[in-house]
Amino acid sequence: MAAAELAERARSMPGLEFLRAIRDGELPPAPIQELMGFQLVEVDEGRVAFRATPGEQHYNPIGVVHGGLAATLLDSAMGASVHSTLQLGSAYTTLETKFNLVRPMVADGGTVLAEGRVVHRGSRVATAEGRVVREADGKLLAHGTSTCMILAG
Repeated sequence: MAAAELAERARSMPGLEFLRAIRDGELPPAPIQELMGFQLVEVDEGRVAFRATPGEQHYNPIGVVHGGLAATLLDSAMGASVHSTLQLGSAYTTLETKFNLVRPMVADGGTVLAEGRVVHRGSRVATAEGRVVREADGKLLAHGTSTCMILAG
């Protein structure tokens, strides 16, 4: 399925139903998920989680996983948590995202889980927070916040 076709499906389904279809394999993952190697593993209204296994393909020149992986996971998780609250025909766009890296990710560190949760959902603006943790021990690797604008259908 082409990216444009997936986007069209997003507009034709309530947000929660759309994300669950991706999680369940009924719809393909977003192209960024395939590029960066992460999967949507949990979906509830206002909360989602993605799983990734950092590898050397994610490394920067100094030998650790580039911060862009954590940023992408956080942006995806926080945005998808907002998406999970959308009614049929609605959309959202990210206005601002901020993140902090608190521990390095390395290839032999195992899988990480990125969780996004809606903090506030108004009629036009939603805010979300996110965390990336190492699954093996729950250690916090990164955290962030996001502000999204809700676009009525």
